[in-house]
Amino acid sequence: MFNNLTHPLIMGILNVTPDSFSDGGHYADTASAVEQARQMIEQGVDIIDIGGESTRPGAEPVSAEEQIQRVVPVITAIRQELSTSIAISIDTTLSAVADAALDTGATLINDISAGLQDKRIFSVAAQRNVPIILMHIKGQPKTMQQEPYYEDVVSEVLTHLQARIEQALAAGVKKHNIAIDPGIGFGKRKQDNLDLLAHLDKFVSTGYPVLLGTSRKRFMGSICAVTEPMELVTATAVTTALGVMQGVQMFRVHDVQENKQAADVAWAIKQASI
Repeated sequence: MFNNLTHPLIMGILNVTPDSFSDGGHYADTASAVEQARQMIEQGVDIIDIGGESTRPGAEPVSAEEQIQRVVPVITAIRQELSTSIAISIDTTLSAVADAALDTGATLINDISAGLQDKRIFSVAAQRNVPIILMHIKGQPKTMQQEPYYEDVVSEVLTHLQARIEQALAAGVKKHNIAIDPGIGFGKRKQDNLDLLAHLDKFVSTGYPVLLGTSRKRFMGSICAVTEPMELVTATAVTTALGVMQGVQMFRVHDVQENKQAADVAWAIKQASI
C-alpha cells in the first residue's frame, strides 16, 4: 500500500488499553472498540491502528499474551461486523502479537521500536509480505522522557531510521513495504519535537513514506497553555496541514474527521501550487 499513495492517509487510533495517555479505558471492551471503529470508518478513515499496549511516557510493558487477548477479538469483530477491506494496523513491538493480528485480519504492522524490541518482527513482515512502519524512539516508553538529549535531533533520528531500514531490508522486507515515523514525543523534548516538525521534508526526501503522529501530544499543550489532551484537536490538525505541505503521506490521529478535513484542504492547496 505504501508504493501507491496518491493522497494523504488518515490512520485512526484505537487503543484497546486501560492506560493510554488520552483515551485509555475508553475502548477496553470489544463492543465500544467496534463502535469507535464504525465511527472512524464513517468519517473516512483509511487505516485503523489497533494497539493493546500503552506507549505513553512511564508506561509498563504488556506481555504478548495479554496484548493478543485485547486486540484479536476487536480485529475479528471489525472484520465480521464492519468491513473486510479497511486497512488494519497492529500497533505492537512483538512478533507474536503481529503474527496473531495478521492471522485475524490485520494488514500492516506499526512498530514503535523499529525492530529493536523483537527483531523477529522483521521476519514476520517479510514472510507475510506486509507493510511495516518503523518509528524512532529513544529508550523505552517507561523511561523515554527522563532527560532525553540530542546534539542534532533531525540528523540523529534520520541516521537511526536509516539503520533500522537497512536491518529490515536485510531481513527480507521489501523496500516498498517500509514506511518511517520520526516519533514525535517519544524520547523528545519540546524543542526536539518542534525541530522535527520544521524539517519533515528531510524525512520525506528519503523516499520512504512518512507517518506523522502528533495527536493530542503534551508538547503542544505547553504551547497552547492547555493541560487536557482532548483540548488539542485543533493543534493536532494544524500539524497535519503542515505535514501535508511538507510531503508527509500518513497521519496517526485520534480525531479522524477534523484531521481529514485539515489534510484534504492542505492537499488541495499543495496540488494547486504544483
